[in-house]
Amino acid sequence: MVKQKTIKTEISLTGVGLHTGKEVTMTFKPAPVNNGFTFVRVDLEGQPVIEADANYVVNTQRGTNLEKLGVKIQTPEHVLAALVGCDLDNVIIELNASELPIMDGSSKYFVEALENAGVEEQTANRNVYVVKEIISFTDEASGSEILVMPSDQYSVTTMVDFGTKILGTQNATLKSIEDFKTEIASSRTFSFLHELESLLDNGLIKGGDLNNAIVYVDKEISSSTMENLKVAFGKETINVKPNGILDNLTLHYPNEAARHKLLDVIGDLALIGTKIQGKIIANKPGHFVNTQFAKKMAKMIKIEQRNYVPTYDLNQEPLMDIHKIMAMLPHRPPFLLIDRIIEMSDSHVVGMKNVTMNENFFVGHFPDAPVMPGVLIVEAMAQTGGILVLSTVPDPENYLTYFMKIDNVKFKHKVLPGDTLVFKCDLITPIRRGICHMQANAYANGKLVAEAELMAQIAKKQ
Repeated sequence: MVKQKTIKTEISLTGVGLHTGKEVTMTFKPAPVNNGFTFVRVDLEGQPVIEADANYVVNTQRGTNLEKLGVKIQTPEHVLAALVGCDLDNVIIELNASELPIMDGSSKYFVEALENAGVEEQTANRNVYVVKEIISFTDEASGSEILVMPSDQYSVTTMVDFGTKILGTQNATLKSIEDFKTEIASSRTFSFLHELESLLDNGLIKGGDLNNAIVYVDKEISSSTMENLKVAFGKETINVKPNGILDNLTLHYPNEAARHKLLDVIGDLALIGTKIQGKIIANKPGHFVNTQFAKKMAKMIKIEQRNYVPTYDLNQEPLMDIHKIMAMLPHRPPFLLIDRIIEMSDSHVVGMKNVTMNENFFVGHFPDAPVMPGVLIVEAMAQTGGILVLSTVPDPENYLTYFMKIDNVKFKHKVLPGDTLVFKCDLITPIRRGICHMQANAYANGKLVAEAELMAQIAKKQ
């Protein structure tokens, strides 16, 4: 299992938004495990947080735009691509404006900043969705299509056809995310002249200049358009190069446009919120089809994760039997609610309980239709987690475990006499000062029966 990663120290960049033209300072900050990529608008009251989540996509005109409870994040795709390209899992991105800086129109400067901040391995395992069958999304209006197929690693291929003489069919492939920095990161955004005229007429690309966007000239430039471009870009002269792009820029690659489309695909698919093991093939990709595919994948993954039940060999010799559990936990029957500990690491623990008709609580809950009380299932999950936190001290028999908080509790199925309960607790944050914050799940009969976020603290006996 690969561990999750964040950055070691915070680092800031300043630039302008391509469409708003506003100066913005962006700060990358380390984030706790399972945080993912989150944006924080430090310029707004309460510093609202917007997760990099495909469900928050509200507009894909000239970029991907997120909105949560009225708070907006504009054009995050190049930054998200850099975060994925640097193989990170958890980073906080603070902004003092809605739009991220365009820099040179690529991910290059973001990658450099993240590398300067350094990478730190975290305690929790990385969650990776392994693609087992072909999944696709097609936009009938544009003919754009994205699919993912099974593969032993994450790779991306883009195929683009712009239908113009100056920029026809191009392909680009990233075989491994390890090659993102050298093969894709420096590929800059681009626009066609006819699009540029429309954008300028509509008051967009206020932060654009000839150093952060490649402009392909797909039509003859009129004298009035040339004058407008001079004003917009603050240039005394503007010329068209022999290869059909406006001057001041030299292409990094002959297929830089296809490589940038690949960069956008990586950034937009970061909105799935889970690493993917599979081969992405994108035909005529764009922000709309990218984000629709991301929404579809995110929904599928959420459903599968909800229905996923881990399997354990309950017949094998346990890591801890009831005697070892009682040597560590202060609980005793009838309130000792776990029988075995099956496995344990620095960041998780798995326990089990055989629910029998002889349980004390069935006397009154309910005599004619016995059901295990939900609060006792939560208590059993907490006792399982207590084993994990008590294993961090040399003398667990001298400690007691106290609840601090219980959040997001859900009961999904009844637990009846004869059922075997399996409890799995995963740390949400590392154990510090005896405080354990964990995600706990309870399974029985091949189903998730209960889940909760638990926080507890151990304290020495008085």
